[in-house]
Amino acid sequence: MKALRLTLRQKRHTINHNNRKKFAQFLLFQTQKLTTFKREEKIAIYLPNDGEIDTKYIANFLKRQNFSIYLPKLIGKKLKFAKVNKFFKKNIFGIKEPIYTKILNTKQMNIIFVPLVGFDKNKNRIGMGSGFYDHTLAFKKYQQNYKNPKLYGLAFDCQKVDKLNTKPWDVPLDAIITPTKIYNK
Repeated sequence: MKALRLTLRQKRHTINHNNRKKFAQFLLFQTQKLTTFKREEKIAIYLPNDGEIDTKYIANFLKRQNFSIYLPKLIGKKLKFAKVNKFFKKNIFGIKEPIYTKILNTKQMNIIFVPLVGFDKNKNRIGMGSGFYDHTLAFKKYQQNYKNPKLYGLAFDCQKVDKLNTKPWDVPLDAIITPTKIYNK
């Protein structure tokens, strides 16, 4: 799995600046095809790191529509979600997290846009390897009555593989969105 993770990270790093911008814009259009955002929804997004597809167009769209937007905040081995404001602090991985703001647990979120390193057509994902999202979202795998949060993985098309070998703790996503395709069946 480490070799696959490294290969996929290298692939996404080879995408040039102009294509990254274009793909991020297309990602917004694909996202809008998949879901109709509702006013009262709490939506978590991530700040791109290590070559991940940029979420700024999705975030800007949500801000203009006055949605409540949250970013992941690392607390121990799990994530909580902090409402976006203008105050940030970098976590141990150098990723900005909001501070001095309202923090919610995962079950309070309606939609979580999840970063990933690789995915397959069955909506399985591999992340960076620390398991933070899998630890945080484990309740979705073991209790089928949770409709929320909806989990949407965001990726470049080049991050798709034929099949991932999943582990018992891996949490599948509700959909994976790329600049050209939505995997949700």
